Amino acid sequence: MSRFLFVVPPLVGHINPTIGVGAELAARGHQVAWAGMPEFVGQLAGGGAVVFRCAGQRLGEGGAVRPPDVRGPGALKFLWERFLVPLAEEMAPGVHAAVEAFRPDVLVADQQTVAGGLIAERLGVPWATSATTSAEFTGALDGMPKIDAWLSGLLHELRGRIGDPDATADPRFSPHLVLAFTTEELAGRASRAGERIRYVGPSIAARPVAPGFPWEWLDPARPTVLTTLGTANADAGARFLAECREAGRSRADRLQMMIVDPAGSLGTPSCTSAGPEDKDILVLPSVPQLPLLERVGAVVCHAGHNTVCEALWHGVPLVVAPIRDDQPVVAAQVVDAGAGIRVRFGRVRAPQLGEALDTVLHEPGHRTAAERVGASFRAAGGAAAAATHLEQLAVEVAAEGPREKR
Repeated sequence: MSRFLFVVPPLVGHINPTIGVGAELAARGHQVAWAGMPEFVGQLAGGGAVVFRCAGQRLGEGGAVRPPDVRGPGALKFLWERFLVPLAEEMAPGVHAAVEAFRPDVLVADQQTVAGGLIAERLGVPWATSATTSAEFTGALDGMPKIDAWLSGLLHELRGRIGDPDATADPRFSPHLVLAFTTEELAGRASRAGERIRYVGPSIAARPVAPGFPWEWLDPARPTVLTTLGTANADAGARFLAECREAGRSRADRLQMMIVDPAGSLGTPSCTSAGPEDKDILVLPSVPQLPLLERVGAVVCHAGHNTVCEALWHGVPLVVAPIRDDQPVVAAQVVDAGAGIRVRFGRVRAPQLGEALDTVLHEPGHRTAAERVGASFRAAGGAAAAATHLEQLAVEVAAEGPREKR
């Protein structure tokens, strides 16, 4: 049997896909471990997961506090300069120690946790890329050559500090294998690293569900709309969530709305005993998203890849309001697939949100498209297919014999 080490950042949407793959590999008799922050990995993978601690800051803390109004190329620049590059440098010693202790046959590095790929090439460990978003290989930077060149230079300098200075591979794309947790039905055809990409669809595994969620609040006579901006956008969401709430209130005879508000921007969380004004709006700091998606009619979100894929897996159409990073690319994919409607995060008001909700809830084309993409996800194989590709890479590595350690 083989040993697989997953290197992940402190971002829930990037850890989640590795959980299902890791569980599948373990069920097949392989040894699995993670390098990252145990407080993040442990809550998703369970207390029995083997996690090698790596240092690193979190997005939204310290020097990685991103102003809410930073968007577009400025947001990308901030993400890499203030978060991803410092994260790589801080994680590098822990990743190195994890490789020395665990001796993986294959290292699996999240696409934005470039310390994984750089340390792997430095130590001569074959590695694969875990791509939780398709934006990096579907030409997101094709129209911005200066930004692309700037990022390449930034990664080159980082390699000189923590990797093998003589290597030339892009640490975002393994030369051996890129696991894309999507399908071409949503992402389209890749313009980069296409020969190495394996489209496996989302890796969706059961996650711990905290008790106390008010399932009885759901009204089977009306569709429920789930509104969420993910785990990394709480700083930017107050106005948008308030507009969503107004859109829900104006359609209380037709729908009920559940709003995820981890920052408390809408005030005290509501419950089933909320006043008459908000009896059809439920505001909570967190929700059990996967089981809830089995029972909702539509999702309003920021076009985060994880949320989009989980919604489409369940055949749920979307209203997407991208904020920054890869979200505009993912939002465009949703619209191009016919599975949702895009609105402008910074400008949309309750009437426009309500109209978009009416459309995705009551015009069947969007749900039909969402179900089509979801079917492609299931056909791609998910965690089982990803595990098989990793097993094949391990077999190829073993056939090649020992590699030189630098």
